[in-house]
Amino acid sequence: MAREQGTKPIAQNRKARHDYHIEETWEAGISLMGTEVKSLRQGRASLVDGFAEVENGEVFLLQVHIPEYSQGTWTNHASRRRRKLLLNRVEIDRIERKISDKGYTLIPLSMYFKDGRAKVELALARGKKEYDKRHSLAEKQATREKEQAVQRRLKGFKD
Repeated sequence: MAREQGTKPIAQNRKARHDYHIEETWEAGISLMGTEVKSLRQGRASLVDGFAEVENGEVFLLQVHIPEYSQGTWTNHASRRRRKLLLNRVEIDRIERKISDKGYTLIPLSMYFKDGRAKVELALARGKKEYDKRHSLAEKQATREKEQAVQRRLKGFKD
């Protein structure tokens, strides 16, 4: 069987960009069981409420929901188990230093297959205040209205 090439998205955490200021991102491999990989290949995963933590020099992904594989037997996995993330020592040390600052957390932004291997995009994030969320929504609305006005104007020139 030929090896997969390129990236195939599995899940995205869209709410994360709304709720957090994203400072820095890393790509990490995930240590998975066989039935988890089969469930991911079906495109079934949820990153909502997921986060990562550093413990004893290792990074673990917590509260990420990968549902049980429908054709799995007694070897099926627990849907919200701790999953070890595969990063090199330099990255782990850097993440640990940054997380020790007050207000920072490590959240998953997306999960995907890259050349046949499951990967997760982690982000160092700081929570937004309510007024920051309103401000970012207002900016988004303003740019949308600006683009629509430009499109209407261009459409008027074509007629």
